[in-house]
Amino acid sequence: MDTDRSFKKSDLYARVTDHIIQAIEAGATDYVMPWHEQSGAGLPRNASTGNLYHGVNTVSLWTSASRHGYGVPYWATLRQWGALGARVLRGEKASLVVFYKREEAPADTETSESVGKRRGVLRASFVFNALQVDGWSPPVPEKTDRTERLQAADDLIEALGAEILYGSTRACYSPTLDRIFMPGRPQFIDGSTSTATEGFYSVLLHEHIHWSGYRTRLNRDLTGRFGDSAYAMEELVAELGAAFLCAELGIEDHPRHDHAAYVASWLEVLRRQKSAIFTAASTATAACRYLSEVASRVAQSSL
Repeated sequence: MDTDRSFKKSDLYARVTDHIIQAIEAGATDYVMPWHEQSGAGLPRNASTGNLYHGVNTVSLWTSASRHGYGVPYWATLRQWGALGARVLRGEKASLVVFYKREEAPADTETSESVGKRRGVLRASFVFNALQVDGWSPPVPEKTDRTERLQAADDLIEALGAEILYGSTRACYSPTLDRIFMPGRPQFIDGSTSTATEGFYSVLLHEHIHWSGYRTRLNRDLTGRFGDSAYAMEELVAELGAAFLCAELGIEDHPRHDHAAYVASWLEVLRRQKSAIFTAASTATAACRYLSEVASRVAQSSL
């Protein structure tokens, strides 16, 4: 049970989705989702390669970490841990991640048109957290001044140049006006998973994910994929995108209790469409990548 196992795509979608559904259901009462609890630890990373996990794997591993209380973001397969000189502890259960692998079309399906063609095949890999092994210690993170981390968030937001109106009674993005409305900083208070300052930034980043979908930017329209549930799923995309950005910037994500009403819609869609969480996570990843690219272009132009 190490890596590169082939499953039916529908089976993998179901396994990952059911795993995340259980976590969403568990946090529905007080609206604390796995991404709120785990974003402060950082994005999940492979201990062997150093590569970050992306998309639905980020959400899935955060869900596993939240369920089992892992506060370390490092994961690897049984074989990879062995190569690092570590031993997975007896009785520990692995967590599922998925990836696409390019393969030649099977011989029995090849036609004159498909000979030599390669296709993406969904594969499964099973990983263990660093707290499930013996003989390996995670790197000691550098002690970073919190204000410097928040300065990084300020730099990103300033580079994006979105129109932001402060002093609103609630946070929201208006696609009609292409404007972000935000409460003032004094309206944010300390929460169970974040400080008032971190709450302010996580909400502001959430609204910037919405901002990325404007017609002159990513032109994001989920109605074709989710129909009447598109609005709720756009909120899930913004939730995940904000959590990804918070993890990159070292900010604890902040639960949006005003979004608790969307939980029922999310669960309905995820149960009905087993690939929906994959779509939401990949869409959120694309939004984060877009914002980073815009900020990078602005930084380069100012040199």
